[in-house]
Amino acid sequence: MTLTTIILLVLTLYMVQIFLQETSHFGFDLRGIMGNRDQLPETSVLAGRLGRAKNNMLESLPIFLGLALLALIKGGATSEVTRAASIFLIARVVYVPAYVIGVPMLRSLVWLVAVASLVGMALPLI
Repeated sequence: MTLTTIILLVLTLYMVQIFLQETSHFGFDLRGIMGNRDQLPETSVLAGRLGRAKNNMLESLPIFLGLALLALIKGGATSEVTRAASIFLIARVVYVPAYVIGVPMLRSLVWLVAVASLVGMALPLI
């Protein structure tokens, strides 16, 4: 898998997280989100967890994109950077259900793997 493909998959994951978080407010009833959403129903535990998982992705996304784009621009999209980016993607995919299910230690470990993969992307670029 190329670094460009991984970037597109990470962005797709973020869009899926936005969709899940928004629709979860309405119990995944798409008719509910088609309106102007002036009066949101009370946030469920699931919607809260999906929102926090999405916000966490939003916090790490600029770092991932910066490193990935820097690697592409510098010609440093080596197998080492691509491997680290792949690990980031896998960790972020696993993070969402780990957060939603509510497994605190697993969620934290997966988050640490994602952060370590960002370091793994940065080191070859130095």
